[in-house]
Amino acid sequence: MIKAEKVVKRFGKLEVLKGVSLNIDPKEVVVIIGPSGSGKTTFLRCLNGLEKIDGGTIQIGDTEIDSNSTHKEYNRRVRELRKNTGMVFQNFNLFPHMTALGNVIEGLITVKKIQKSEAEKIGEKLLKKVGLLEKRDMYPASLSGGQQQRVAIARSLAMEPKVMMFDEPTSALDPELVGEVLGVMKNLAEEGMTMVMVSHEMGFAKEVAHRVIFMDEGNIVEQGSPSEIFNNPTMDRTKRFLSKVIK
Repeated sequence: MIKAEKVVKRFGKLEVLKGVSLNIDPKEVVVIIGPSGSGKTTFLRCLNGLEKIDGGTIQIGDTEIDSNSTHKEYNRRVRELRKNTGMVFQNFNLFPHMTALGNVIEGLITVKKIQKSEAEKIGEKLLKKVGLLEKRDMYPASLSGGQQQRVAIARSLAMEPKVMMFDEPTSALDPELVGEVLGVMKNLAEEGMTMVMVSHEMGFAKEVAHRVIFMDEGNIVEQGSPSEIFNNPTMDRTKRFLSKVIK
């Protein structure tokens, strides 16, 4: 489903990704962990075309973006790639002037050109899926952080992505609200959604991930099953990191 080959990303003279390669199978749930500044979020943003890569290739489904493409061709491929991906950010990014339902159906109406009545049926189904149908007419300011993030997930699902990407989706939430968001994500995983998540939620990674990736200084240091990474890491850098985040 996803194939990244020797992906390089620079910001000025700083090389944030140093030739990262990773393959992700359909229906696989991959959680990327690592210290701040390790390149986790940058890698995720490159996968979704939010950051232009400076080297290598990325393929999602049948669409490949190549760092050597012309500017016009690169942008065209990114637009194609995004049709197959949904992205959920740390800070929800909902439209404050739209209701929960309005946020979910906006893409269906403006991008997919679906009639509003039909879009509303789809939106209501998705709000029910994330446990928020009764909040359909409420605005983001009236929703808790966890509820806003669940609306954001429903909005991404509305576009029928083949891959869902999550950039630390619970980091901006109060601790008691984390579980409701992770519960929705767990259900998606059980339904067979291909998922890539940058997270500090080690418990979720242990329970739901098929594979855990540990990144540091722009490289993949180690990867394996949750049991392998958390119970028997082979690299000293992984061991040092886990010793600080798992008590």
